[in-house]
This record gives sequence, structure tokens and C-alpha cells, in this order.
Amino acid sequence: MAEEYPRLRWGILGTGAIAQTFARELPQSRTGQLAAVGSRSQDSADAFAGKFGSLRAHGSYEALLEDPEVDAVYITTPHPLHAEWAIHAASCGKHLLCEKPLTVSLHEAEVIAKAARDHDVFLMEAFMYRCHPQTAKLVELIRAGTIGKIGLIQATFSFQASFNPQSRIFDKKLGGGGILDVGCYTVSMARLVAGAATARPFSNPNQIQGHAVLHPETGADLYAIANAEFPEGVLALLSTGVGLNQKNGLRVYGSDGSIHVPDPFLIKPEGGMIHISRPGQAETERISVPADRPLYALEADAVGEAIRAGRRESAAMPVDDSLGNMAALDEWRSSVHLIYESDLPIP
Repeated sequence: MAEEYPRLRWGILGTGAIAQTFARELPQSRTGQLAAVGSRSQDSADAFAGKFGSLRAHGSYEALLEDPEVDAVYITTPHPLHAEWAIHAASCGKHLLCEKPLTVSLHEAEVIAKAARDHDVFLMEAFMYRCHPQTAKLVELIRAGTIGKIGLIQATFSFQASFNPQSRIFDKKLGGGGILDVGCYTVSMARLVAGAATARPFSNPNQIQGHAVLHPETGADLYAIANAEFPEGVLALLSTGVGLNQKNGLRVYGSDGSIHVPDPFLIKPEGGMIHISRPGQAETERISVPADRPLYALEADAVGEAIRAGRRESAAMPVDDSLGNMAALDEWRSSVHLIYESDLPIP
């Protein structure tokens, strides 16, 4: 039986690790297929295409965006290049899935959002965890008052990478540092939970105050923490890093108990698990949340299903949510005096 809708034809802009993960899982999506890849060199594009089947391999990003058989583009470049190529892709009429963080700053994010509106293309920031049933179940539990009135959110996402001053993780010219690379997840999750606690899709903090340890050579943040204050008495403790291993996870404390999500962001292929603890109960309730597709296939389908429905954003990660996240990240960075080149005034 023929499909009701043609599959969305994806082009991947960039050939790094996250591009390969997306390409590996996309065949399990219900709405998309991988059509082409674009790299800064033909050799790199050919090598990528050789791993993932009969793709068209373009030796420049421009050539990928000019490919008439590409409907949507997944942008996987380092953070400071997102704005340039997202705007270019929008002008070529390509729907946009852009790696997190959407850009380096709120100003750049607003420019991307405007370009998507002006050219009538779909735009979503690639927070893949937002597309998983575990996240939907978490929101459902919070909104239902399962643990009462929410008071405190604790979110941690951190790892320890080997130092390389030229790598995108540590080089400030490439947007290096923990706050943008993985701290963006903790801010996104806290804003989602705080929103669910107050019957909103997301919530923006009243204020954020952070601390960070900056690398003495590159100036990128090795590890950082932040306190965030949300409306209606919801507080959050956020912790992140690219130079320090920490216990990753999410804990939400309410008046009638707590929720623990061990893997809130990098959810296992077999699905997720949510733990609920209540006062006076020795046993922790465990809720298993299976998924029928891998994480990045779910993300691709969030895009594909929205586009099929004629929408230009997804309820999983709306554009205004991304703009709010960038505003919070700007405030966190400002509080620790972490400045990138794009933050400086043009001479």
C-alpha cells in the first residue's frame, strides 16, 4: 500500500558525530529518509555517504542547500555557524532542524526565527529528548499534581573531555564550554518542568545567577552551576560541564514527594524510567516508558509530522521556547562573565 504522504527528504549539513548518529537512526523514522549530505570538502562528504548508503554527497554546504531533492536540512555545525547556515537554508526554502543550542545568543536566535517566518519554513531546535515519550510522561505527572506543588528542580548534564584547545568543546571561537554545549539541556528541562508545574508549556526564569570555572588557556567554561528562580515559588539548581564528570540526572521535589529521572536527556534505546518517591512509603514507584523508535528517529518524526500537518513549528520544541532558552543562557553566561566574539560590538 502506498504511503499517504511522501517521505521528507533530509539533507545533513555537517559530518560530525551527531550527524552520524542522526543518519544512523533516521531509517527507523516513519516520515523521513536520508537523501544527501553536505560537507566543507568533497572527500569528507564522500566518506560520510559511503557509510550510509546511496546519498548524494556535496562538497560544500551551499551545494547541499541548492539540491532540489532536499526538503529539510539538519544543521550540525559548531554553534557559531548555526545562524549563518540556518538563514541561508531558510532562504533556499529548506525546512530547518538546527542542533542545540539554536545559536550562541538570543539576538542570533531571533534572526533565525525571523528568517524561518519570512521564508515560510519549519524551524525546530534539536532537543531530541523533548520528542521522547518519557518527557511527555514526566510533564503529565507534574501537571497531574502527582508529587504536589513543585518547589525545587535539580538538573545536571556534565562530562569530562580530554583537553584540546582547538576542539569545539574548548575553543571559544567555536562556542566552546559547558553552558552552551550541555548546560542548555538543563535550562531547557528546568523551564519545561517549571512550566508544567504552573500549567504552561514552559516557563521563563525571573532571574539566573551562576558561577563557573573558566579554562585558563581558552577561557571556555569547564564546569558551571546556576540558581534559577521561576514564577510561583519554583526554584532550580543547574549544573553542567565539559571538564568534570558529575552524576547526571533530573530530580523534582514537590510538597507530596519527588520524581527522579536517571536519564532525562540521553534516553536509552529500550526506553526510559521515572522513579516516584512519597513520604511514608518505603517503596519507590517505577514507571517504565518504552519507545518504539530510537531517540533521533522520534526527533525526525516530530519534524515530519508537523510539516505534514502544515505547521511551521513543533509542540515538542516551539520557537518561543527556544528563544526563552537562549535568553536564559545569555543571562547565565553574563553572570559568569563568559563572553564570545559574537557578543562584542562590531568595531
